[in-house]
Amino acid sequence: MTDAADLRRRTADLLAAHTPGTTDRLDFLRARFDAGLAWVHFPQGLGGLDAPRALQAVVDAELAAVDAPDNDPGRIGIGLGMAAPTILRYGTEEQKRRFLRPLWTGEEVWCQLFSEPGAGSDLAALATRAVRDADGNWLVDGQKVWTSSAHLARWAILVARTDPAVPKHRGLTYFVCDMTDPGVEVRPLRQITGEAEFNEVFLTGVRIPDAHRLGAVGDGWQVARTTLMNERVAIGGARTPREGGMIQVASTAWRDHPELRTHDLHQRLLKLWVDAEVARLTGERLRQQLSPTLNSVRAGGTPQGQPGPEGSGMKLAFARLAQQISGWEVEFRGEAGLTYDDWTLRRPEGVDFTGREAGYRYLRAKGNSIEGGTSEVLLNIVAERVLGLPPEPRTDKDIAWKDLPR
Repeated sequence: MTDAADLRRRTADLLAAHTPGTTDRLDFLRARFDAGLAWVHFPQGLGGLDAPRALQAVVDAELAAVDAPDNDPGRIGIGLGMAAPTILRYGTEEQKRRFLRPLWTGEEVWCQLFSEPGAGSDLAALATRAVRDADGNWLVDGQKVWTSSAHLARWAILVARTDPAVPKHRGLTYFVCDMTDPGVEVRPLRQITGEAEFNEVFLTGVRIPDAHRLGAVGDGWQVARTTLMNERVAIGGARTPREGGMIQVASTAWRDHPELRTHDLHQRLLKLWVDAEVARLTGERLRQQLSPTLNSVRAGGTPQGQPGPEGSGMKLAFARLAQQISGWEVEFRGEAGLTYDDWTLRRPEGVDFTGREAGYRYLRAKGNSIEGGTSEVLLNIVAERVLGLPPEPRTDKDIAWKDLPR
């Protein structure tokens, strides 16, 4: 059984053989993956050591202490948080070995072709079609929207309709799509911040080999649920230190500007600080529940150690807090809080969300309650699947997709 001491020894061996600062960044990341120190809870040979997920923090701390290069997780977050766990659970051995290593090292960026103009919150209503050709492969036609990083991506996880004659949840299939295919067209969508993180993607006669299908034909909704549950944990359950993230920005502003303080703002900040700490501790508890083992993933069924509907609650809390804290900061800073002086449409190199202006954070946080599942949909998931409340009426549940009004 791999424990913390063993991971420290393995990390020391990695650093001895590949000294940061003198080793090429990509070579270091590849060596880390091969040593099983990328995702310690993944299987051996696929970036992991079959260790508890919680022990990843041991490796990360040892590497951070010597300023070892990372894989730029902000740039490849969709691959890390959504594509990788889905490929691990549903992919063939060949797919896992082809995709997981360059995904983790950042050599290949991934995006997520799920939402459509007529199928956002109701994702299962999607209309993008995949039709099998005489060779057993697939031709895909349709449109996707709100696709983060599509302009950077080499690969995409894609859900398409393969059988319109059955109810909407049962006629879907899940694929890996090559974003360099000539039938893929990416068009940027400008946000309220002026940036274009999101895109609309048009698919015209895109040929996908059947070898790039994840899961069985018609089982796409079940595969997509794995992606969506991991997405919500990735967005709302990221590990942060105490007083980290957005609440750190607000607390620092409070300490640095005593001249702006008022009693009312102080009381509101204290409440936000408590809420942020509750969310952080809840996230830690959720990660502990995900830690035990991946053996049941390989056995199929509902896997132990995989996210459940509780992740929707974490994502809800994240969106609410980000919007409330960024609103508090703008109000606290007064006129200075309204400044947003970088309209270059390019995020400064090496600067993350918390390193931008208060005005930028306020505007960007508005999208947190939409991306990764709208707050309204997630509230339904928590109500029905966590609290056990009666479900909302769904009159289209047993109607063939082709017969639904559109």
